[in-house]
Amino acid sequence: AQAVDGTSTSGFRSVVTNMSGLAEARGTVLGMSLDKMSDSVTGQTVVDPKGYLTSLSKTKIATNAEVSDVHKARLLLKSVRDTNPKHAPGWIAAARVEEAAGKTLQARKVIQEGCEACPDSEDVWLEAASLHPPEVAKTILATAVRRLPKSVNIFLRAADLEHNDSAKKAVLRKALESNPTSVTLWKAAIELEDADDARILLSVAVENVPHSVEMWLALARLETYENARRVLNRARKALPAERAVWIAASKLEESQGHDDMVDKIIDKAVRSLAQHDALVSRAQWLKEAETAESAGAPLTAGSIARRTVGMGVDDEDRQRTWSDDAAGALSRGAVATARAILAHGLATFPSKRTLWLQAVELERARGTPASLDEVLAAASQRLPRTEIFWLVRAKEKWLAGEIDAAREILTEAFAANPDSEPVWLAAAKLEWETGEVERARVLLRRARDRAPTDRVFMKSALLERECKQYDDALDLIEEGIAKYSKFAKLYMMGGQICAEDLTRDKYSLDRARKFYQRGLQACPASAVLWILASRLEERAAAFDHGKAGNKASNGTGGVTKSRSLLELARLKNQKTPELWVEAVRLERRAGNDKLASALMARALQDCPSSGLLLAENIITSPRVEQKSKSADAIKRCPDDPRVISAVAALFASERKIDKARKWMDRAVVLDPDLGDSWARYYAFELEMGTKEQQQKVKERCTVAEPKHGEVWCSVMKDMSNRRKATSEGLELVAQKFLSRRQLN
Repeated sequence: AQAVDGTSTSGFRSVVTNMSGLAEARGTVLGMSLDKMSDSVTGQTVVDPKGYLTSLSKTKIATNAEVSDVHKARLLLKSVRDTNPKHAPGWIAAARVEEAAGKTLQARKVIQEGCEACPDSEDVWLEAASLHPPEVAKTILATAVRRLPKSVNIFLRAADLEHNDSAKKAVLRKALESNPTSVTLWKAAIELEDADDARILLSVAVENVPHSVEMWLALARLETYENARRVLNRARKALPAERAVWIAASKLEESQGHDDMVDKIIDKAVRSLAQHDALVSRAQWLKEAETAESAGAPLTAGSIARRTVGMGVDDEDRQRTWSDDAAGALSRGAVATARAILAHGLATFPSKRTLWLQAVELERARGTPASLDEVLAAASQRLPRTEIFWLVRAKEKWLAGEIDAAREILTEAFAANPDSEPVWLAAAKLEWETGEVERARVLLRRARDRAPTDRVFMKSALLERECKQYDDALDLIEEGIAKYSKFAKLYMMGGQICAEDLTRDKYSLDRARKFYQRGLQACPASAVLWILASRLEERAAAFDHGKAGNKASNGTGGVTKSRSLLELARLKNQKTPELWVEAVRLERRAGNDKLASALMARALQDCPSSGLLLAENIITSPRVEQKSKSADAIKRCPDDPRVISAVAALFASERKIDKARKWMDRAVVLDPDLGDSWARYYAFELEMGTKEQQQKVKERCTVAEPKHGEVWCSVMKDMSNRRKATSEGLELVAQKFLSRRQLN
C-alpha cells in the first residue's frame, strides 16, 4: 500500500527511526553536560546560563570508533571483574574508563562497588576519593582508615584534603598513633610545626624510627651545640655504619670554631665505618667532601678529601688520578676540596713540578695573594732549581708594590741558580721597570759575563735603545751578533734602530740595509727579517732628502725592489703565509688591486689551510663576496681564531650584534694569547656594546695578558708604548682597528 503523497511505508519508518536516533544522541550530550555540572552534595545543578550554550558547542562528540572502543573496554573489564572480583586494578580500570567517557556518576558507582569487593586495597579507596568532591572524599577516606589503619598513603591523602594546618595536624597525629614507625608520616607532621614543636616531635620520632638518619640530623640542627653533640652521639650508636652522622658532627665542630676536632672526627669516622663493614667508595667520599664544602664547611671537606683520596688507587696511578680529581673538583667550584687533594698529592710527591704548577694556578685563580705566596714559597723551597716559581713569586710581589720583597726573592733565586738567564733578566727587568736604570745596566753587564745568551744581549741593547743611547745599543748588537750570528732578532733590532731612531738619511738607510742583508744571509728562514727588509726598500725614498723631485720614481723603484725581495723570500721559504700576505698588502699599498687579487689566489693555492691568508682574504674582498669567502674559510679552518674574528667582523658590519659578539668571544677563547682578537673584540664593544660589556672584555684581556698578534705586537713593541699596561695597549690597538675600519 502507498500513502497519499506516494511515500512508501518502509521509507517513512526509516525516517522516523533516524529522527529517533538523533533525539537520543542529543539527549546523551545533554546528559553528559549536566553530569559534569552536577553538585552531588546539594543535589542541585550549577549551570551558568550565559556559558551553557558555549560549553555545549565545545563538548567533544565521540566518534563511532571511540564509542566502539569504550564499549569493548567495558565488556573486557566486566569480564575481569566477574572472573576475579577481588582484583582491585580491574575495578580501578573500569572506573577510569567511565570517567574518560564522561560518565562520572557511573565511574563513582563502579568504584563504590570496588570498595565493597576489595575493602583491603588502598588503591581502590584512593581512586574512590579522587572521583568524588572533597567533602565526600573525606568521608570515604575516614571509612578507609578504619578498614586500613596501617595505610600511610590514605592518611596522607586525607591530610591533603584538609584546608587548615590544625586539621592536617589532627589527621597526621591520628596516623602516627597507628603507624609510629612511618618516617614519611613523621616528616609530614614535622613540616607543619614551628621550630620548638618540631624539636619536640623530632625527639619522639628518633625514639620510634632510630634508623632514620634524616630525623637525627634534623633534630641536631634544631638543638643547641651541647644538645646537638648528645644527639649525634646517640645517632652514632644507633647507626654506626652511617657516614652522614660523622660528617654532621664534624660540621658542628667546625661551625663552633673547633678546627682541631675536624680531622679527629673524620679520621675516626673512616676507621669506624671500616670496622662495621660499611662500604664507602673513594668517589662517594669525594662527593661528600664537595657537598660539605657547598654547605659551608670547607675544613670538613678538606679533611674528608685528605683522608680518603688515596683509597684504592694504585701506586703508579696516584699522581695522575689526584691531578684529575683536583681539576674535576675545581671545575665544580669545590676549591677547598681541590686544594686538599693537591696538598695530599704534594705531600706524597714533593718534587713533582706539574703538581706544584697546578697548585699555583689554583691559588692564582681562586685563592688570595697570601695563599698564592705561601704555595710559591713552598714550591721554591722544594724545587729551588726551577726558576718559574721564583720568578712568579717575585712578579707577584712587584705587582703588589713590594719592590724590596721582590728583590729579596730574586736574590735567593740567584743563590740557587747563579747561571740562570731567566733570573738575571727578571732581576734586570725589575730594576728597569721601577726606574733604576743604572742597576739594570749593572745586572745586564754581569749577566753578559756570567750567563751570556742571545736574549741577554738583546735585552741589553733594548735597554740602551729605550734610553736613546743608540750607539751603545748598536755596539751591543754587534757584540751579540759576533757570538750569536743565528739570532735573527739582533739583526732586526739593528735595522730598526738605523731606520727608525737615527736621522733619516742615506747613511742610516745603508746601515739598516746592511743589518738586514747580514741577517738574511745568516737567517734566511726568518720571514720577519724578509718583511722588514722589504718594507725598508718600499719607503727608501723617505731617506733620500736630496732628491725630493724624484719622489714618485723613487717610490715606484722602492715598490719594485720590495716586490723582488718578497719573491726571493718565497723562493727560499716555500709555503710561508706571512710572506704571501706581505706581498698582497704591498700591491694594495701600491694601488695594484688586480695584481693583489691574483697573488691572493696563488697564495691560497700554495697555503690552502692558512688562517692568516683566509682571514686577509675575507677582510679585503669586495662586500658581495665576503659571505662566500667566509663560508669557505670556516670549512678550511673551523678553529682558527683569525678566521673566526674576521667572520665576526663581517657579522658586526651587518649589524648582527648577538652573533658577532658570540663569534668574537669564540675567537678569544680559542687563543687567549692573540692580542689582535682581543683588540677587535674590544673595538666591536666600543661601537656596539655597553660600558659594562666593554669593561668585561678589558678585564678578561688583562687577565689573559696576550703577547702575540701582528697589529698587537706592532703597537706594543713601539718604543713609545713599551711601558704601557695591557689595558692601555688594548685601547691603542682597538683604536687602530677602528681607524682602519676593519670592522666595517
